Amino acid sequence: MLPMFKLFRRVCLVLSLMVVATNALATGMMECEGIDESSWQTKEALIAKLEAEGWTQIRKVKVDGGCYEAYATTPEGDKVEAYFNPQTFEKLLVARRGVVLFKKRVLFEKGATEEG
Repeated sequence: MLPMFKLFRRVCLVLSLMVVATNALATGMMECEGIDESSWQTKEALIAKLEAEGWTQIRKVKVDGGCYEAYATTPEGDKVEAYFNPQTFEKLLVARRGVVLFKKRVLFEKGATEEG
């Protein structure tokens, strides 16, 4: 019976490490590369834009992966983390509890995009 207990302990350890690793990946979902910081708009301007669009409970706006990451409630009432281009405030990704609700898609390398 002792070998089964050791196996069970190892399986539990591996599973708990997988959960920790998954939670660590939950942040940094989007990268905004190549945008010169001198062309960024302010966090306060993003907050004002979101409020004008009906977003509420904007708890935090920070820089993550070169994007603005906002923790807020959407006009539809979903508590989310959302990523925005810091230069244009274009919405790039919206996720709730690790589930992606919106992600901007790039159609081809020339930069043409489509919402999806």
